[in-house]
Amino acid sequence: MKCPFCGADDTKVIDSRDHQHGAGIKRRRKCGECDQRFTTFEHIAVPPRVVKRDGTKVAYDQEKVARGIRHACSKRPLTDEQLEGMVARIEAEMSQSRLNHVESRRIGELVMEQLRAFDQVAYLRFASVYGEFKDLSDFQEAIEPMLTGAED
Repeated sequence: MKCPFCGADDTKVIDSRDHQHGAGIKRRRKCGECDQRFTTFEHIAVPPRVVKRDGTKVAYDQEKVARGIRHACSKRPLTDEQLEGMVARIEAEMSQSRLNHVESRRIGELVMEQLRAFDQVAYLRFASVYGEFKDLSDFQEAIEPMLTGAED
């Protein structure tokens, strides 16, 4: 790792810890040349391919997941840190499977789990689009478990 201050290759890790709920590693480093300290973040690689509903495979796009969450949380109290935490937890869950691919359906389910825990309105917004709700009865089906406190 090159020092961002002087460009030297002689840097040393002085502390490591989990970052973003297990989805990466935060390392504190010190340059052997200029003695400056800096922090690096290592993120665990996520499954490189997403299998879409029609069977095609595309590269995983972290920004697309974040955009979907941001859209569902429009005008809701979502901070950048909360958004990053949700995306990190989704990616950590995907990386635990250690598969070279993940179905888009699974990513949608993971997003809904995060949104349900964060905000019921955002969850319903996402679920209505993701689940392709057709009418009010679809909304009613999604709302009833939340009102009774039951899980799926």
